[in-house]
Amino acid sequence: MIFARNIDSSLTSLVKKIDAATKENSSAKMGSFVVFLASEDDAKKMEVSLPEYAKKENIKSVVLAIDNAAGPQGYNIAKDAEVTVVLYSKKTVKASHVFRKGELNEKAVEAIVKDIPKILEKDEKK
Repeated sequence: MIFARNIDSSLTSLVKKIDAATKENSSAKMGSFVVFLASEDDAKKMEVSLPEYAKKENIKSVVLAIDNAAGPQGYNIAKDAEVTVVLYSKKTVKASHVFRKGELNEKAVEAIVKDIPKILEKDEKK
């Protein structure tokens, strides 16, 4: 689950890597989505631009959605967070990452990707 306020090259890098991981781990029931937090005016623009963005960046497995600037009620997304990533499984958070403007970089993206195995369901023999 990714909450983002803007689209930039770092976010695109993250989304593409999450998209690939989601496809690769579909048998483990991995799902992923990005919620863009936007003002009412920006949300209207994003409704048009997000499908174009997904097509241009070849994003196929990550769901792209839009919510209000504060984010979903009860999630308490930090106001100064440009990107918030929450990796969870069975309603339990396994890892989270919060980045202010300019902090999401390739090293941070790799750290997030490295945490993905924490949420994958293990094949348990019964």
